[in-house]
Amino acid sequence: MENKELLQVIAEACDDKRAEEIIALDMKEVSLIADYFLICHGNNERQVQSIARAIKERVEENEVEVKRIEGFEQARWVLVDVGDVVCHVFHKDERSYYNLERLWGDADRVSLQIGLEG
Repeated sequence: MENKELLQVIAEACDDKRAEEIIALDMKEVSLIADYFLICHGNNERQVQSIARAIKERVEENEVEVKRIEGFEQARWVLVDVGDVVCHVFHKDERSYYNLERLWGDADRVSLQIGLEG
């Protein structure tokens, strides 16, 4: 599976769990960490965990390995490492504090096909 396809699969998993402000950043030109960052948030710890769990399940359904998940228990900032795609699932309070979108402001945003039903 191509990284951009994987990014779309992950975004859909987030959207299915009602993650808010889902954005994707193309990191290829600005960082060696990953090709893409996906950033979103949930409104409480339970929702943050639900989003992270959905990412893991959807990725594994597509026969891709999740390398690791950090921060799941505290559910304030859960990092889901899927290799070249790294997902940051924040609690809404933490997202504005860390403001990764500004920190990685040089990265181009990637268009996602989510939330189009209805």
